[in-house]
Amino acid sequence: MDSPEVTFTLAYLVFAVCFVFTPTEFHSAGLTVQNLLSGWLGSEDAAFVSYHLRRTSATLLCHSLLPLGYYVGMCFAASEKQLYSLGQAPEAWRLFLLLAVTLPTIASTLIYYWSCDQWARHPLARTLALYALPQSGWRAVASSVNTEFRRIDKFATGAPGARVIVTDTWVMKVTTYRVHVAQQQDVHLTVTESQQHELSPDSNLPVQLLTIHVASASPGVQAFDIRGTLASPAGMMALPCRGALVQWPQPSRPHLVQAEFHGVW
Repeated sequence: MDSPEVTFTLAYLVFAVCFVFTPTEFHSAGLTVQNLLSGWLGSEDAAFVSYHLRRTSATLLCHSLLPLGYYVGMCFAASEKQLYSLGQAPEAWRLFLLLAVTLPTIASTLIYYWSCDQWARHPLARTLALYALPQSGWRAVASSVNTEFRRIDKFATGAPGARVIVTDTWVMKVTTYRVHVAQQQDVHLTVTESQQHELSPDSNLPVQLLTIHVASASPGVQAFDIRGTLASPAGMMALPCRGALVQWPQPSRPHLVQAEFHGVW
């Protein structure tokens, strides 16, 4: 490839990776889906569920448009290839264009399916519907989640692409394309991985980094993993999940496990 092609390809690759994984610099510059579409997404604090129904859909569509954006950019960076003319463009580039158009088409079709019946088909809405009473629907559960999220005593931490949120009733993990939800009263926590670190920068005490598998006893609720710390010698896991059942693999079983967990994830 000529120099302009190489330069644009490398620059676009860096941009695409940063746009998907959003490092701190991109967050500071406002180059995130949440910031660019903030007017349409609304406020997370005002309506947590509605916000993430739209955010996950918009993120999927925006990310699916990245290959098409690369093709459009190459029309200018490599004008001698005449990529803007399908009849004269090389066959490999025509195949790439087909892929670049197919991805957002599939994403748009999926988002349209999710939005039918007032977003009732979205994965988050379908998960909440599993906790709804027979005489109510998923929106009643969503209202409960929204109310608890607005409280100041909720527990929330983690990077934007892997946030852990714990309220009085719910354990949630917010990822780029999905929001995992489980009700505390039937959640089952299993430590699947443990890594020992000599010192914690916050407390100057030895700590363990744990990967915890969160599984719900409710059929149909997808399990998910969260990460946290265990400060030895205190033996307290940093998840304020009251009454949850925790299983510890040998030999990482702590000397003390409490029924109510505290700390910082």
